[in-house]
Amino acid sequence: MSTSGERAAPGRTVVIGLGNDWRGDDRAGLETVRVLREELPAGGAPGVAIVEGGGDLTELIDVWAGADLAVVIDAVRTGAAPGTVHRWAGTAAAPGWRYSSHALGLADALGLGRALGRMPGELLLIGIEGERFAIGAAMSPAVRAAAARTARDLARTLCGPGRTPAGERSR
Repeated sequence: MSTSGERAAPGRTVVIGLGNDWRGDDRAGLETVRVLREELPAGGAPGVAIVEGGGDLTELIDVWAGADLAVVIDAVRTGAAPGTVHRWAGTAAAPGWRYSSHALGLADALGLGRALGRMPGELLLIGIEGERFAIGAAMSPAVRAAAARTARDLARTLCGPGRTPAGERSR
């Protein structure tokens, strides 16, 4: 996993984008955090670490342990229309994460984190419904648009009162 800031520490928020750049819509989580970095003001949002994750989801446990809030974004396949954004709060495995293109799935990381007592205070899972997952596939327009919308929404939330995302003007 790569970070653009420190790993989560007590009192912090960590936003984790998961995916695989070589599998079309599977890069939805990565795309979301990349756009999020662009949307945040210079210097980012105070107390927020942004992390890109790929194959080893057991690293999630180290990344989110001690955080007040962890937001995990990944592509899912639930049968909804491509680009649909799903949100699940809490530590229960979300339906779209039962199977994964990662070595271990998010449900496995959640179970291991719970067993080890290394969970964030609060967890938000954001799943972006994918369509194309073949190796070498392009990201579908609906998923790319959903990733951008999700990033803008997160930027507004993370900036808090009195701060404006980079792509918006203060009023």
